[in-house]
Amino acid sequence: MESKEIITALRKANTHLANVMKMVEEGKYCIDILQQNLAVIGLLKSANGKLMERHLNSCFVRVMQGTDEKKKEEMINEILAINRLSK
Repeated sequence: MESKEIITALRKANTHLANVMKMVEEGKYCIDILQQNLAVIGLLKSANGKLMERHLNSCFVRVMQGTDEKKKEEMINEILAINRLSK
């Protein structure tokens, strides 16, 4: 996964978030704000998925192909911790 795709997803989320904050400041209809906020969350989840995919296809593969069992266990625990946080 290229950094460009991840940065694009994060920039889109940032732009949408700025719009959500402006909507709140302007006292827009709550449901409209909630819908836009969910769009921001979706964009961030997408960026997070792209980051995880890149990590699994690079860092994770490299460690798992190695011989350092402690590092392998640490890597697995990191992914499990991130997975718990993403729920």
